[in-house]
Amino acid sequence: MKISRIETFLTPPRWMFVRVETDEGTVGWGEPVVEGRAEPVRAAVQVLAEYLIGADPMRIEDHWQVMTKGGFYRGGPVLSSAVAGLDQALWDIKGKVYGQPVHQLLGGPVRDSIRAYAWVGGDEPAQVREAIAEQVAAGFTAVKMNASGRMTAIATRGEIREVLLRAEAAREVLGDDRDFALDFHGRVSPANARRLLPLLTEAAPLFVEEPVLSEQLAAVPDLVNASNIPIALGERLFARHEFLRALQAGVAVVQPDISHAGGISELRRIAALAEVYGAQIAPHCPLGPIALGASLQVAFTTPNFLIQEQSIGIHYNEAAELLDYVADPGPFRFRNGSLVRTDRPGLGVEVDEAAVRAADKKGHDWRNPVWRHEDGAFAEW
Repeated sequence: MKISRIETFLTPPRWMFVRVETDEGTVGWGEPVVEGRAEPVRAAVQVLAEYLIGADPMRIEDHWQVMTKGGFYRGGPVLSSAVAGLDQALWDIKGKVYGQPVHQLLGGPVRDSIRAYAWVGGDEPAQVREAIAEQVAAGFTAVKMNASGRMTAIATRGEIREVLLRAEAAREVLGDDRDFALDFHGRVSPANARRLLPLLTEAAPLFVEEPVLSEQLAAVPDLVNASNIPIALGERLFARHEFLRALQAGVAVVQPDISHAGGISELRRIAALAEVYGAQIAPHCPLGPIALGASLQVAFTTPNFLIQEQSIGIHYNEAAELLDYVADPGPFRFRNGSLVRTDRPGLGVEVDEAAVRAADKKGHDWRNPVWRHEDGAFAEW
């Protein structure tokens, strides 16, 4: 069996899919994308395809090593995401060839369902009380929301109070038996994070995400010591050695993205590394159905899995929704806020190829917002 064709599809709202076909007719799907930078990733996939065409698709680990290390210059979000999508597609092919879900090829499941959370509040968080109540009514046991919009480097008392009121409102709606996570999104300076974390203790978030930017890991130990709230980060890290620094700094929850951090092959290694440090994994995945399907395959076989992000209803999904590109939504049906394990082969996702090809004709040019403070200076989004 040889890889005979590799195609990419730019699909709204902000995703990209890759289709890998073999000379025997088996097709695997992956989702290589950097949100807002899909076009460079598409070009990187095309470059990597020069190596993969004609190769044996079953040699996944060897291909991963060559794609990540075969060039003198390595790493970064564009290359890692291109590798990630191709890696997903190769695992999809392997599962289909053997008639098994990928989680069986990874050692078998350790759980039967995957707890997930729903997004509420949007980029400039508002009406969170009503939005959380809707998700509770839909059966979710956990939600995540942004802690704030743009925030000044040394926040006013009013800015700090808005974050606290939002967290208190979430806890009131959820009660003590449901959870909320608070995403600082890198918008909060280390000084502001140091002030906020002790004040959020009473609301007891499941975790606080990206209390500082990933390049500010030196500030993490002080934040870990500032409160008992678990610190999470990792959506902007792309390899094991980067996660090692975060774990050594005291991060309790790592959040690799299966479409950014090297795919299934690397995600499972990051999870194993986190287990050594007693840390949990909560995969980042505000993306499409293929990325979610791949992420679930790893979660089913990961002992230290905590909770799964998913994009149904997320505020970015304006031009399309997660289920628009699947022929059968079965693997993405929730029960009591969890996704139930299936034994469908490969990634378990039946892609609606006609819908994907039609969407690619429209394409997209999604870019993340560029924010500024009142004085005109750049603000973290």
